[in-house]
Amino acid sequence: MLPASLAVLAQQFLDPEKGPEPTGDWRSEPEAFLALIIIGFVIGTLGHIYKAKTMVAAGIAMIFLATVGIPLWLQLTR
Repeated sequence: MLPASLAVLAQQFLDPEKGPEPTGDWRSEPEAFLALIIIGFVIGTLGHIYKAKTMVAAGIAMIFLATVGIPLWLQLTR
């Protein structure tokens, strides 16, 4: 059952006619996302050095937001 369903999913994802239409209207500058990633890594590293779990969690959250959360939210709200 699982291999058959994976084959169907792969066919749907690999067929360019079944995917979303690329519009090329991404208007956000990548510098803000890169800055958030770098700051997240710095905060996470400092959290590991000082053994502060809150700082580590904040760094991980910042990295997640910069790579997945904010871009997904921007794409869904347009």
